[in-house]
Amino acid sequence: MGSLDIKQESSPLMTNPLDSEEFRRQGYMVIDFLAEYYKNIQKFPVRSQVEPGYLRKRLPESAPYEPESIETILKDVQDDIVPGLTHWQSPNYYAYFPSSGSTAGLLGETLAAGFNVVGFNWISSPASTELESIVMDWLAEMLNLPKAFTFSGEGGGVMMGTTCEAILTTITAARDRILDRIGREHINKLVIYGSDQTHCSFFKSAKIAGISPNNFRQVKTSRAHAFSMRPDALRAVIQADVDAGLVPFFLCTTVGTTSTAAVDPVGLLCEVAKDYGMWVHIDAAYAGNACICPELRHMINGVENADSFSFNAHKWFLTTLDCCCLWVKDPSSLVRCLSTNPEYLKNKATDTQQVVDYKDWQITLSRRFRSLKMWLVLRSYGVDYLRNFLRSHVDMAAYFEQLVLMDGRFEVVVPRSFALVCFRLSASAVIQRLYDSCHRHGHGLKFLEEETLNDLNAELLESINSAGQIYMTHSLVDGVYMLRFAVGATLTQTHHVTYAWKQWSDQWSPQKAELRHGIIGSRRP
Repeated sequence: MGSLDIKQESSPLMTNPLDSEEFRRQGYMVIDFLAEYYKNIQKFPVRSQVEPGYLRKRLPESAPYEPESIETILKDVQDDIVPGLTHWQSPNYYAYFPSSGSTAGLLGETLAAGFNVVGFNWISSPASTELESIVMDWLAEMLNLPKAFTFSGEGGGVMMGTTCEAILTTITAARDRILDRIGREHINKLVIYGSDQTHCSFFKSAKIAGISPNNFRQVKTSRAHAFSMRPDALRAVIQADVDAGLVPFFLCTTVGTTSTAAVDPVGLLCEVAKDYGMWVHIDAAYAGNACICPELRHMINGVENADSFSFNAHKWFLTTLDCCCLWVKDPSSLVRCLSTNPEYLKNKATDTQQVVDYKDWQITLSRRFRSLKMWLVLRSYGVDYLRNFLRSHVDMAAYFEQLVLMDGRFEVVVPRSFALVCFRLSASAVIQRLYDSCHRHGHGLKFLEEETLNDLNAELLESINSAGQIYMTHSLVDGVYMLRFAVGATLTQTHHVTYAWKQWSDQWSPQKAELRHGIIGSRRP
């Protein structure tokens, strides 16, 4: 058999995919590209203005057969991708909750991607595991979490992608804990509890964990109690299930709900849950970040009686997506239901039981080196700076709230919580604006229905977002359509907040109200 004719030289268009000098050259170009992007970010419409399907019209139908230069690719990023971005890092971004970035967070992510380790167990990359354990204990100390949640106190922390993973993981652990006691044949008796403000991922996670949708309980909240879950209401719902022969096993309390940043009374709810032997998880995805500030730490009082606690550092902690921090008091409850030990993963370090194998603390096997970017953030900025960064956003939100309160055309729907202001056009102000218009059209003074007021606020929000100068989102709670102003972008300063308010103040005027004279109903229903 003849020898193979192997060419020793590569095509002149091809290089080693990890050639160090080419990496350096292209890396500088990408960093320069991003630096210019941040420098000019205010020039872009905050919310993307493209139509669905725009990108397929611009890109080829098939992947290229020959390599293309980074220069060509970056030009296409600028021309084709950037127009389809909603600019979450814009100082005029106030939608959803923030996803604050930073130089340290971005470069930490770059380092982690560069190392590209797959740290499923200790031996696969000891530094990845050990740094994560250390950083999670640092964060626990910053939050003043009980020692029981730290590695020195027989608990511990783990970094995941999102809160969805954290909730699914804890529901699974709680499910197995109770079924080991009562028998797996009783899974259809298990009941989970949240409020009608609990994040939708909670019920999605429960469904994945095999809990019957018929056994999802949403405890009713009210505007009178700022949409927080009431302990007496929770107890009544739980007791009704117990009387019906069902088994309460999991409660999700929330510190900083998505719609209004409502805060559940954690301590009192834990007392109720513990009377029934339930696992209690505290979802502080957004607001947990701010609880490193001593003046806001009381928002999670009662955490000592919970079983698990999580927050998303990628929301408001200068740490790029993704990074959800989860602490549990009993890591063995995770390991018992999530561990895998095939022959190809066995090693001496694991056998000693002196190391953490994070693959057994989560749903997936593979995992990213998330702790590296958090380590860079903590070291680059320090605790004092991070606290002041968070305080600055709370102060800016308080400033915006005052602007709303001083303008009779608008009203604050619920008291501001953290850095989220929920407001809307006032019904009385709208009626007053339209009074003259109604008379001119022969109607007289009319009653403004809630649904109509909701529609008016929705139209006003869309007109603001379509202009592209700022971007906000809404929520509908207890039948009330509210406008959410969430301060948290890294680049936002007070003058940006002033500018945002001016957009609202200028958008609603007597002239524009007159154009909508037909929205007034003729009488109360």
